[in-house]
Amino acid sequence: MASRPDLVGYYRQMLLIRRFEERAARGYTEAKIGGYCHLNLGEEATVVGLMSALDPSDYLFTNYREHGYALARGIEPGRVMAELYGRTDGVSKGWGGSMHLFDVQARLLGGYGIVGGQLPLATGAALAITYRGGPEVVMCHMGDGTTNIGAFHESLNLAALWSLPIVYVVVNNHLGMGTTVEKASAEPELYKRAAAYRMHGERVDGSDVVAVRDAAVQAMEMAREGRPALLEAVGPRLRGHSVVDPAKYRTKEEAAALQAADPVLALSAHLRETEALSVEELARLEESVVAEVDAAAAFADASDAPEIKTLFDYNYATPVPNDLRRLPGQLLFEVAGA
Repeated sequence: MASRPDLVGYYRQMLLIRRFEERAARGYTEAKIGGYCHLNLGEEATVVGLMSALDPSDYLFTNYREHGYALARGIEPGRVMAELYGRTDGVSKGWGGSMHLFDVQARLLGGYGIVGGQLPLATGAALAITYRGGPEVVMCHMGDGTTNIGAFHESLNLAALWSLPIVYVVVNNHLGMGTTVEKASAEPELYKRAAAYRMHGERVDGSDVVAVRDAAVQAMEMAREGRPALLEAVGPRLRGHSVVDPAKYRTKEEAAALQAADPVLALSAHLRETEALSVEELARLEESVVAEVDAAAAFADASDAPEIKTLFDYNYATPVPNDLRRLPGQLLFEVAGA
């Protein structure tokens, strides 16, 4: 169960993510966002439910579909949008872009562009917590395709052997890019893979923000006791794998069914039908969110691009000898008299 204030708060976060991602898609078509751009459209209930289960001191590792997680973790929308635009006011000072959001204060330790690249790092962070004896827990988010790589099995095995405080979350939107889970996984019910490591595994409806929250809270509590867990949230991805993917692998009927199951619209209807919010209140909330996203886009537009001379500033955490900082086109050696 969730109280009226909780549901209203969850809805506002979900709506913020939806309007932010729609604005990000627009920014990509306007060439304000470069590189790759993967959106959380349709996964808002999963994102908000998971993030509501974390304490401020807990750590989060994600894959490259992480804009919504950054917003739900409390990072200002302007700083997130500025990073997507590659500007200095972004969370990674403009050098990370869409796939590499990072914020120490929010304990968001990265979006990772390599499939599964975050799993060993998240597992290592959980090991570090055990050395320090801290109360924190690591949540490691991934897509369904990640469960078929070696790092997934290695990480879960070590987490179980060492009783690490970590929750692995698989967001199963039924497609690894354009390949269905059933065609890629001999066991398509992905939570069952936890059984191989004597780890708690659970599947939850990713379109139900309260169900996701409750399952995540339980998993996090277990992890704080040294019992790692695997949570699978099953929900829709309303668009293609990235903003340039037309998702032609879906039939018109499948696309229509996904739109009909839109979790943002479903929660809006629930709030209206239960009189938690009136039509007028929903409209005012929409206006507030749109204004916040507009302000974020304006903030990103006004932010400066990084200077070329800072290109190598974050190669290493500390200075190292013979750190090469030659820019493209520069000679390796200056020739006297040339």
